[in-house]
Amino acid sequence: MTLALFSSDAERVRQCFVRLRNLREQLRQSVHASIGLQELSMGMSGDFEIAIEEGATVVRVGQAIFGARALPDSHYWPHEPHA
Repeated sequence: MTLALFSSDAERVRQCFVRLRNLREQLRQSVHASIGLQELSMGMSGDFEIAIEEGATVVRVGQAIFGARALPDSHYWPHEPHA
């Protein structure tokens, strides 16, 4: 799984996905044939279209489906440290 650069510049985002796709292709040539490396997980709600264009087989689109979470999320970033 890769997360692209957080940018509104689509070409810079695309280059992150191109880099991972190329890396997967290099790995495919150097690993045993039984390791298929079929999946390519990249892209999230804000850039999944570009990720799919660049070969993603898995994308994370939770925010596009469920909406944005309220941040900061106190479960992950508590205001007070636990005693």
